[in-house]
Amino acid sequence: MPSSLVLYAADLLAIGLLTFGVYFPRHRRRDLVVAYLGVNVGVLAVSVALADSAVGAGLGLGLFGVLSIIRLRSTELDQHEVAYYFSALALGLLGGLGAGDVPVTLALMAVIVAVLYASGHPRLLRRYRQQVMVLDSAFTDEQRLTAHLEGLLGARVHQVTVQRVDLVNDTTWVDVRFEFDRRPRTTSPDAEGPRDAFDGLSAPAPVRA
Repeated sequence: MPSSLVLYAADLLAIGLLTFGVYFPRHRRRDLVVAYLGVNVGVLAVSVALADSAVGAGLGLGLFGVLSIIRLRSTELDQHEVAYYFSALALGLLGGLGAGDVPVTLALMAVIVAVLYASGHPRLLRRYRQQVMVLDSAFTDEQRLTAHLEGLLGARVHQVTVQRVDLVNDTTWVDVRFEFDRRPRTTSPDAEGPRDAFDGLSAPAPVRA
């Protein structure tokens, strides 16, 4: 029983650290904070109730799959939010079903939190981006499209996936993966912004009386 209490406390500490120490400071989405905490505590409670039964582990894994399907079908989540969601489920299962080997369970909880912290750190691969764009030209040549995107973004394009080409309205929908250059960009004359209306005009010669 004392070992189980240690795991329950460790689960609550881990999900609190993952939610309030890692996720919310980076992404600021309040509704998912409630979802992560609720899912974790709910899975922990059900896992504890099923831990003494002969089919506890199997039902726990089945619950993991069912809750995942329901949650992922109810709203659209980004990939990093899916990772946090599965981590909250995994922490709840470990806290409820991992009383057999407490040190290993605690280590696994720590690994989950550490991996989410490190893999989602803003400094990791910070020059890489993914963007869905709508271009005001219809491109049927991939090389011309890539060159146009690199000039438009000022970055190196690694992958372009054309989602739709509208030849009637002259538009192209693309999913582009790109990397910002480490070297500072030089601002072109066209990108300097609007000039003063009198820029480039010489001052009028003084009029003598």
